[in-house]
Amino acid sequence: MRDRKFREGCGIGPPVCFQAASRQGCHLIIVEAQVDGLSAEALGRFVLRARRAAGLKGKVNVLLTSSGEMRALNLRFRKKNKTTDVLSFPSASNLNGMAGEIAISADIASKNAEMLGHSAAIEVKILTLHGILHLAGFDHERDNGEMARKEGKLRRKLRLPSSLAERSESASRHVPLSNQSPVNRARGSA
Repeated sequence: MRDRKFREGCGIGPPVCFQAASRQGCHLIIVEAQVDGLSAEALGRFVLRARRAAGLKGKVNVLLTSSGEMRALNLRFRKKNKTTDVLSFPSASNLNGMAGEIAISADIASKNAEMLGHSAAIEVKILTLHGILHLAGFDHERDNGEMARKEGKLRRKLRLPSSLAERSESASRHVPLSNQSPVNRARGSA
């Protein structure tokens, strides 16, 4: 990974690495924290599909790591001393065909998956898609819902569960709001 930014201060055993080939070159997948039901190879294949679906040109590297490492990355790059579920690092100018890099907390993905009733593997894919959309230039803090709409459309196309907002809206027709549990999804923007 560029500048070894994902590797500094890790202190975790040897990662599982996988390179997924595409016309754009190789995507590097580094798994420092395992998620049940998701191999580095499967995540690499998903990255290729999601990148194509989002219309993102260039390679995307993904790090699946611990919440501790995510806290360190968030502090180093965003000056926020707290963990988060996903961080995106867009390439400054698509150098060497690189769109950017994504870091995902396996710990938070597992906790969110349990609360939302799907597998941790699915949650990692959802977070990967979210990161890819950030690499494509979307910003949910400033776009009046454009990113959320695009993410919902791509989740359906990639056969992922609907977004939390869509589920809440749908569930509110059937389940009293007091019975719904909120989920804190920082998305690297809190």
